[in-house]
Amino acid sequence: MDYKKSLEDLEKALSELKDENEIIPILVEGDKDIEALRKLGLNGEIISVNTGTSLTDFCDNIASKYKGIIILTDWDRRGGYLCHTIRKNLEGRVSCNLYYREIFAKNSMIRTIEGLPSWIETMKRKINDGLKRNFKENLPRG
Repeated sequence: MDYKKSLEDLEKALSELKDENEIIPILVEGDKDIEALRKLGLNGEIISVNTGTSLTDFCDNIASKYKGIIILTDWDRRGGYLCHTIRKNLEGRVSCNLYYREIFAKNSMIRTIEGLPSWIETMKRKINDGLKRNFKENLPRG
């Protein structure tokens, strides 16, 4: 994995997501995911799927309020199930954007939204340490 390219792609996607989130709500699995996205600078509406209601009722509520949403569930088995189920329930009623979920899954070695902030910081640190090491190795000796 090319960490520098992955980080660049993630940061570009995050920047686009921040802009889209100003007008389109994001659906996440829980409060820790909301906290993680806030830490990454997202200020728009972020909705937790864990509301204590059935997924069908949750989707009916979303369909009554929104024309489009961004689904950003984790990319583990449970998150995949939720994403598929939500999309199926909203089909024909609400436009579902999965682009960011796919980009984050492709460009990170973690499986959860809540882990994104620390993963991004770790990658920045590794890249920075690698640049420092390369710089030192390429200094003229004398």
